[in-house]
Amino acid sequence: MTWEDLTQLVTQKNSYILQAFMVVFASLFLDFIQRKILKRLHLKAEKTKNVWDDAIIDSIKKPISLIIWAAGLYLAAEIIQEATGAVIFNAVGPLRDTVIIGALAWFLVRLIKHGEQKLVEGEKAVDPTTVDAIAKLLKVSVVITSLLVVLQTLGFSISGVLAFGGIGGVAVGFAAKDLLANFFGGLTIYLDRPFAVGDWIRSPDRDIEGTVEQIGWRLTRIRTFDKRPLYVPNSTFTTIAVENPSRMLNRRIYETIGIRYDDAGKMGTIVDKVKDMLTNHPEIDTRQTMIVNFNAFAPSSLDFFVYTFTKTTDWVYYHEVKQDVMLKIVDIIEKEGAECAFPTSTIHLADKDIFKNVDTQI
Repeated sequence: MTWEDLTQLVTQKNSYILQAFMVVFASLFLDFIQRKILKRLHLKAEKTKNVWDDAIIDSIKKPISLIIWAAGLYLAAEIIQEATGAVIFNAVGPLRDTVIIGALAWFLVRLIKHGEQKLVEGEKAVDPTTVDAIAKLLKVSVVITSLLVVLQTLGFSISGVLAFGGIGGVAVGFAAKDLLANFFGGLTIYLDRPFAVGDWIRSPDRDIEGTVEQIGWRLTRIRTFDKRPLYVPNSTFTTIAVENPSRMLNRRIYETIGIRYDDAGKMGTIVDKVKDMLTNHPEIDTRQTMIVNFNAFAPSSLDFFVYTFTKTTDWVYYHEVKQDVMLKIVDIIEKEGAECAFPTSTIHLADKDIFKNVDTQI
C-alpha cells in the first residue's frame, strides 16, 4: 500500500472531523460577520431619536452569538455522532433547545433593562418608579415563562409542575406571610404611587422622615436628613399615614407680630401696608389665601397675623423668601413710627403719704 492510499484511507475514515471543523469555523465566521453588522447598525441607531432601536441592538449582541454557537456546535455534534455512534451526543438536542430558549430569554431581559434605562434617562418626563415596577414584573414574567418552556422541552409535565407549585405556594404562604405582606406592600406602592424615588416623605404615625432612595419588593430605603439610611418594610406603608411634602403646591408663611399699645392708632395703616407689600411681592402666590388682620389684645402687645403662601416649594429658598417678607414687615412698622412689642411688666407704687400715715399709727 502506497503512502497516497494510506492517506486517502485515513481521510475517508476521519472525514467527519474535517466536517465538524468546517462547521465550527463557519460558526466563528458567522459570529464575526454579525458583530460587524450590528456594530454598523448601532452607529446608525445612535443618530436616530428612537430609543428602542438602540435598546434592541444593544440587547441582541451577546444572545445572537450564543444562538449561532449553539446551532453550530449542535450540527458538529450531530456529524460526530453519526460517524462514531456515541450515546452521549443524544443529549445535544435538548441541550441546544435549552440554550436557545435561554438566549431568547436573555435577549428579552436585556431589552427590558436597556429600555428601562432609555426611558428614565430620556428627555420626556417618565416616572422612574412606575418604569422600575413594570420592568421588574416583565423580567419575572420572562424568567418564569422561560423556565416552564425549558422544563417542557426536557420532557417534564408543566401541569404537574404547576400543581406542585400550587401546593407548595400554600405552604410557602403560611411560612413566609411577612415576606408576602412586604411584597404586596411594595406592589401597592407601585400601583398607588404615594411617593416615588427622590421624594421627601414623613409619617405622623412613626418616626420616619427623609428622602426615598430605593423602592424594593421587600424594603424601601430612606435617607434621613442626618444622612443615615433607614430601611422600612413595605408592609408598614399599608398601615400608616404618609405625608409627601415634595408634592406640595406652595409653602405657607403664618406669623403673628405684635406692636406696642402706644401704637394702637397706627395698627390700621401698618396692616394695610403689609397686605399691599405681600400683594406686590414677586415670590408670593396671590392666587392662594392671603390674610393680614389685627386679631388679638395680648398682655404686652397688640397682635396682627400674616397668613400667605410662597410660590416656591424649595425648603432653602422658602426661608430666604420668608426672611425677606419679615424684614419688610419690620421696615413698615419702623417707618410708621411704631415699634415691635416685647413682654413687659408695669409696677404701680402707692402714694408715699399712705406709708407715712401707716408709720404714724404704728
